[in-house]
Amino acid sequence: MDGDKIINIILAIFLPPLSVFLSCGWGRECIIDIVLTILVFFPGMLYALYLAFQD
Repeated sequence: MDGDKIINIILAIFLPPLSVFLSCGWGRECIIDIVLTILVFFPGMLYALYLAFQD
């Protein structure tokens, strides 16, 4: 694990939409994560962690 991935994982826990934006850019994944985070924080965090570990 390099430093960027560790920072992305930490951001995925505390600021999920920012983590998704930094890893995937503005697009479908970012919009999905924003909606999940607004509805309930936990699913947005899980989705962001999934994308952070996928890279």
